[in-house]
Amino acid sequence: MERVIENFLKYAVIDTESAEGSDTTPSTLKQHDLAGVLAAQLEQMGAREITYDREHCYVYATVPASAGCENAPTLGFIAHMDTSPAVSGAGVKPRFVENYDGGDIVLNEDRKVVLRVSDFPELASYKGKRLIVTDGTTLLGADDKAGVAEIMAMAEYLLTHPEISHGRVRVGFTPDEEVGAGADHFDVKLFDADLAYTVDGGRLGELEYENFNAAGAKVFIRGRSVHPGEAKNKMRNALLMAQEFQAMLPAAENPMYTCGYEGFYHLDALNGTVEEAVADYIIRDHDREKFENKKELFLQVGSFLNQKYGEGTLEIRMKDSYYNMKEVIQKHMHLIDNARSAMEELGIEPVVSPIRGGTDGARLSFMGLPCPNLCTGGANFHGKYEYACADDMETIVKLLVRIAEKYAG
Repeated sequence: MERVIENFLKYAVIDTESAEGSDTTPSTLKQHDLAGVLAAQLEQMGAREITYDREHCYVYATVPASAGCENAPTLGFIAHMDTSPAVSGAGVKPRFVENYDGGDIVLNEDRKVVLRVSDFPELASYKGKRLIVTDGTTLLGADDKAGVAEIMAMAEYLLTHPEISHGRVRVGFTPDEEVGAGADHFDVKLFDADLAYTVDGGRLGELEYENFNAAGAKVFIRGRSVHPGEAKNKMRNALLMAQEFQAMLPAAENPMYTCGYEGFYHLDALNGTVEEAVADYIIRDHDREKFENKKELFLQVGSFLNQKYGEGTLEIRMKDSYYNMKEVIQKHMHLIDNARSAMEELGIEPVVSPIRGGTDGARLSFMGLPCPNLCTGGANFHGKYEYACADDMETIVKLLVRIAEKYAG
């Protein structure tokens, strides 16, 4: 199981940062750098049916069923290769904190970057374990290279231990999950699995089959620029109208004030001038009816301001991104029951909780591949305070093997 750490350290230093706003797949060509490594490694370990989609940057492979289990369901494990563009993924320098003492961790003394227990209280629970941290200048990439490393270690373990009973296992690695495009070109038919798990969660024990219903919206606001000295009854300030739009949304339904199953409107970016402005929003809710109501209110605010300032002042372009996979998974609850049982057998406390976000599995579930989400052992994703627990990553490889055994038939 120690192979997983070797894998992770190898993958973490490969820059695979995806890019918002790109019209290509993958959004950055450098994601192929990891895809090529994985395809070659899968071939070296003896995996079968290896497909490297060089156009779209997906990698698929098979671990054949063990003797006598050929008629068992085909089980898939999926992780994404890209890292978030929120913080640089170039020049990642992972390092170990051996036998962590439970205190603050200095990530970068020169820049005074410290991973403090007061800021991240859950750190204290890792006392005595091995942590992998950043140097305080980049993210670590455990989201989701920890998941990639765990799946690769699981595949190699099954291939080298034919005595373990398991059905046919498919592994898949996707690009661009962090920019919402991970499932865009995923070939469900080629993947040919009956059911699957994404390995893209956080702390050990996390098991997730509920996620947000999600939409993205852009609000285009057309103003009128006039010299401020002569602006009375003439100027229409697009930036102020953008503020007015935001002020009409429910103040409490903001990500800063929500948790658990509570949805939100999130103003992600605002750019512009007096003449024109563009506001980028994301809209989220676990409940489909509440989600639809949120979108309707959003459109009503735009309609009201168009009535106030003149038709065409505001234009809203809205698109659904993904839906709550619970609608699909609740018909296949054996996926949750088997994962929970496997955790308990390994002494892991299952933590079943809603995802306040989404995974490739959310879209894949609606594409015909039921796909809940498993933990990776990482934490503080998308930032320089990200870390992963090496001990937990090794345990998660055992978890994936145990789940595969449960579907042996």
